[in-house]
Amino acid sequence: MKLHRNQGGPAWQGLSGDVERKRRMKAQELKDKTPDQLKEQLLALKKEAFNLRFQQATGQLESTARMRTVRRDVARVKTILNQKAAEAAASN
Repeated sequence: MKLHRNQGGPAWQGLSGDVERKRRMKAQELKDKTPDQLKEQLLALKKEAFNLRFQQATGQLESTARMRTVRRDVARVKTILNQKAAEAAASN
C-alpha cells in the first residue's frame, strides 16, 4: 500500500482501507446519520471493542490507543442516539 499525504489535509485523508476506517468519528458526521445507521455503527464498534479486549488478553494487541478511541466513539454514538431520541420525544 502506497501512503501519501493530501496537500494541506490531515495524514489520514486520501488513504484507503483500514486506515481511513479507524480514524476518529466526528460528531457532525454522526448527526447526519439516521438512528438505524447509528445503531449499526454502535454494533460494529462494540464488536471491535470486544475483539480489542480479546487481543489484549491474549497479548496480541498492537495499539492500546485504539481501545480508547473505540470506547470514546461508542460514547459519541450513544450520545447522538440519545439526543435524537430526546428530539423525537419533544416534537411529539
